[in-house]
Amino acid sequence: MTRFSGLTKESGHAKRGKVGVLLLNLGTPDAPTASAVRRYLAEFLSDPRVVEIPKLVWMLILHGIVLRVRPAKSAALYKKVWTEAGSPLMDISLRQTAKLADKLASDGQEVIVNLAMRYGNPSVASTLQQMHRNGVDKFVILPLYPQYAAPTTGSAFDAIAKELSQWRYIPSLHFINTYHDNPDFITALADSIRADFDAHGKPQKLVLSYHGMPERNLHLGDPYYCFCVKTTRLVIEQLGLRQDEFVMTFQSRFGKATWLQPYTDATIKALPSEGIRDVAIVCPAFSADCLETLEEIVGENGHLFAEAGGEKFRYIPALNDSDAHIAMMANLVKPYL
Repeated sequence: MTRFSGLTKESGHAKRGKVGVLLLNLGTPDAPTASAVRRYLAEFLSDPRVVEIPKLVWMLILHGIVLRVRPAKSAALYKKVWTEAGSPLMDISLRQTAKLADKLASDGQEVIVNLAMRYGNPSVASTLQQMHRNGVDKFVILPLYPQYAAPTTGSAFDAIAKELSQWRYIPSLHFINTYHDNPDFITALADSIRADFDAHGKPQKLVLSYHGMPERNLHLGDPYYCFCVKTTRLVIEQLGLRQDEFVMTFQSRFGKATWLQPYTDATIKALPSEGIRDVAIVCPAFSADCLETLEEIVGENGHLFAEAGGEKFRYIPALNDSDAHIAMMANLVKPYL
């Protein structure tokens, strides 16, 4: 009979105990090429949280039509925003990660901070595995989606759960699922808008454009729309704007379904006919500038506004790696370290 021989050697498990913060964003192709975009879109659009159509039907549409047509078109758009540092989203996200690590260290926190992307690289699975190899067994997960939505925050949780379901030892885990009404977030956002007004003058209309999603999701219980409304209300209260000085809209529609309204592009085109020729636009659902802000908002919607008779159109950048944004992230994770 085999018997336990006693405490002769400390196992590797006892050497763990490090705390890790994982920042998580949506993702980006590895390059602005049709092949790289195809790989990225295949993963992104195969997620049942993102496209809630019966799988067999959607796979036929995705592989038979979408992935044959869309990659080349999207690659051309990515090329417009790509920089020497690569994808704007990746570049900004890496800077956010480094700055948060420095901020926590300066505050006396011994924490490993890493970045993962829900789709593409670095993957959630590989990043969790690497952090675990580095001794992390207490994770604080911060998806950088201010307003919870099932296709974004919910999908991030799915990826984490899928990876951890294969681990023998499940680490301690805290998942921050929303910060749409966090005071630090609201103040940072309001201050960034106020700084723009001070520098360029107050526009006739402030457009707060959020990423769209199918209206059906709201009726199924997704709180995203309500969280967007609350973010807007709290920011507007800090700015002291009147009802006629702002409008909340939704961008980035895909497919033929009815999405949350009013639509950003339709609103932008209509404003000049209403006498609004000076517009500033901000995107409170984006923690880092990316294709949807730099190309869709600055490029497409800026062109639509000018074409419709608008005169002044400017985009107020996302919070990106600003000090206020990094301080907000630090304050969000500190209670769980």
